[in-house]
Amino acid sequence: MTEALSVPAPVDAASAHPLDNPAHAALTGPHAHLAERHGRILRYHPDVSPWLALPDDPTPADWADLAALHGPGEEVPLPAVAGPLPDGWEIAFEADGVQLVGSGVATAPDPEAVRLGPDDVPEMLELVARTRPGPFLPRTVEMGTYLGIRRGGALVAMAGERLHPPGWTEISAVCTDDAHRGQGLGTRLVLAVAHGIRERGETPFLHAAARNTNAVRLYESLGFTLRRRPVFRAARAPLSSAA
Repeated sequence: MTEALSVPAPVDAASAHPLDNPAHAALTGPHAHLAERHGRILRYHPDVSPWLALPDDPTPADWADLAALHGPGEEVPLPAVAGPLPDGWEIAFEADGVQLVGSGVATAPDPEAVRLGPDDVPEMLELVARTRPGPFLPRTVEMGTYLGIRRGGALVAMAGERLHPPGWTEISAVCTDDAHRGQGLGTRLVLAVAHGIRERGETPFLHAAARNTNAVRLYESLGFTLRRRPVFRAARAPLSSAA
């Protein structure tokens, strides 16, 4: 199941919802302890996640801070952005996505699922490298609960929690080794992670690439429903320091 960074469409501040700018809501809320700040720019430590956040009303100074933070000509995964890119910025990647919410999902714990932690990170990174579910870095495990299934002692499937806006938690890094596909392991782990989220009184959500129709159909069959259609984007910072 593939994933990418999402950039929700601009929203009116009066009707803003935590999932409209989820990274900003997370980094100013439950994930504030993982946040780095540069002016009004917020981001996770580079070893935790590539997600970063602009305010809903970015100013030229905010864009300049973002360019300075990443460096001239560097590719930047964009957060929620109100309005077009400023002069000097260029779109490097753009693809349609979906944001699904799991208010009606029938969650369930899984007796075979084990909690994964820092000691499991090397094996988690190896599984991610083989299956490519989306960004997963050495400290991503600090973002929330990660569960895995082992066979013969080897990690063959996992899923976990990523963005954490108030009242919501994103399910991410859903992946299964090719040799163990077709056994429903990913489905079981999604439901198990969602169960833990519900136990905290929160609602699970997730992002997926719209082109990944198999994954989207699977999530919908579990009870996830479409909330919005974000655009997954990255942009190249200006070659000069002026944004």
